Amino acid sequence: MAAAAAASIRERQTVALKRMLNFNVPHVKNSTGEPVWKVLIYDRFGQDIISPLLSVKELRDMGITLHLLLHSDRDPIPDVPAVYFVMPTEENIDRMCQDLRNQLYESYYLNFISAISRSKLEDIANAALAASAVTQVAKVFDQYLNFITLEDDMFVLCNQNKELVSYRAINRPDITDTEMETVMDTIVDSLFCFFVTLGAVPIIRCSRGTAAEMVAVKLDKKLRENLRDARNSLFTGDTLGAGQFSFQRPLLVLVDRNIDLATPLHHTWTYQALVHDVLDFHLNRVNLEESSGMENSPAGARPKRKNKKSYDLTPVDKFWQKHKGSPFPEVAESVQQELESYRAQEDEVKRLKSIMGLEGEDEGAISMLSDNTAKLTSAVSSLPELLEKKRLIDLHTNVATAVLEHIKARKLDVYFEYEEKIMSKTTLDKSLLDIISDPDAGTPEDKMRLFLIYYISAQQAPSEADLEQYKKALTDAGCNLNPLQYIKQWKAFAKMASAPTSYGNTTAKPMGLLSRVMNTGSQFVMEGVKNLVLKQQETDDYRYFDPKMLRGNDSSVPRNKNPFQEAIVFVVGGGNYIEYQNLVDYIKGKQGKHILYGCSELFNATQFIKQLSQLGQK
Repeated sequence: MAAAAAASIRERQTVALKRMLNFNVPHVKNSTGEPVWKVLIYDRFGQDIISPLLSVKELRDMGITLHLLLHSDRDPIPDVPAVYFVMPTEENIDRMCQDLRNQLYESYYLNFISAISRSKLEDIANAALAASAVTQVAKVFDQYLNFITLEDDMFVLCNQNKELVSYRAINRPDITDTEMETVMDTIVDSLFCFFVTLGAVPIIRCSRGTAAEMVAVKLDKKLRENLRDARNSLFTGDTLGAGQFSFQRPLLVLVDRNIDLATPLHHTWTYQALVHDVLDFHLNRVNLEESSGMENSPAGARPKRKNKKSYDLTPVDKFWQKHKGSPFPEVAESVQQELESYRAQEDEVKRLKSIMGLEGEDEGAISMLSDNTAKLTSAVSSLPELLEKKRLIDLHTNVATAVLEHIKARKLDVYFEYEEKIMSKTTLDKSLLDIISDPDAGTPEDKMRLFLIYYISAQQAPSEADLEQYKKALTDAGCNLNPLQYIKQWKAFAKMASAPTSYGNTTAKPMGLLSRVMNTGSQFVMEGVKNLVLKQQETDDYRYFDPKMLRGNDSSVPRNKNPFQEAIVFVVGGGNYIEYQNLVDYIKGKQGKHILYGCSELFNATQFIKQLSQLGQK
């Protein structure tokens, strides 16, 4: 069971979605007979939750003949039931009421991604009454699925409207208290849904004086209120069917993005993180522009249109599962090896066919031949598998080639190595100014990322004169200096200079945010955490919340003396694949322990730098 972290969150969310699509009755895998045909109506939020988990084929197997966006023009299909999966927003509910009035479908199964309020429920009831459609509204359910699972052990809160909970939104200097409340409530609502789906009430730890602490206080309150209302508690059955969680409660560690602003800017070297950094990679799908070369077009001809191709990088893709955390050179090598083994298999099939004079014969004729064909039959029966292998090889050849083009064009290997040295305080072999001034090394953004990492990690801020020189070089290289403006304010504010964080060397030991989540008795002690706790102290000044304790008195003294087997590390203010990978690598050697990584939004360095730039604008 070790691989399935107490039935992984991906599995649990998938099961919940299948149950919903089956009219909220548990979905039995091998039930005979046709499924009930139905249409699925979702909003963008629902689409983002379903698409990383269920393929179109899986939806069809569940009887979904048509899936449509709620706010698209939809024709009536009066003899078919409709399953809705939407957020309980004002405009969504108006549109659903309109569907009832227009009698679009035979029956309506209304599922809300997040809990619907009493007053909005009454709006629907009134509309159903007015449209004489009360009997058609078969079920109304709160699904508590308001989060997106991207991996067995990784989730993000949202993709639509993510600017509402972005790093920038939380750190805007002009944010009002009410706006901040809304941001926090949005984050807490999603985390609450996450724990309902997980079927467990966590113990919560958080750093003090940060947005993470505000989230902790609100989440503790929300969980506590739900547990207190015994009749309607969503966790009453949490000892039943909750896998390994029946005896073990998970630990939720809430950390604030501001503890480490360098990692999200870092040029990375592992496959998944690189794909996210340099390509358009979004909810497990990568979109590539295939350059249709200019070579053979006559001079002066218009460049051919670029073809767009998209590929899904899913758990079914064995190559991806095995190599997404590998250093890029290893990935390139493995693609090559896969290709060679595929060619060898393909040649074997051809050879057997030609020995037996069966070129171009159909499979039927082959199987009628004597036992000399046993080999061939097995070779031919592995053809579908072979074709699938070929599809994955082509996919990764294309993706890896696209990544490689960026590495070469921008000298990303140089950036990666140099930043590693800065972050691990190793002696630098060449001057930072040289890289910034080298016209062939990277884009203006690459240079800015490198400089910001240097500035954030520096134990002593560069002198004004040096800083001016760097700023001039950056400006000459075409950089926008706004992000630096913000980082300067941030650094002054955090008084980082007096307690410098020293960064982990991510090559030798995968460090980074929450690097060593170690577990000694009661606490998850951040032993040797580099950029998590400023003075490398224990987690004693982390606040402690246990929503199951009757009295909500906060103290930092953990009551729960058992070591934790399951932890969820959640970054308020955005996360990235580098940190995710660091945690995955770290936990590999720890028997029976599981860590999940979650963040309020997932950004790559380009998106993060854009937010810093907006914050730094005068």
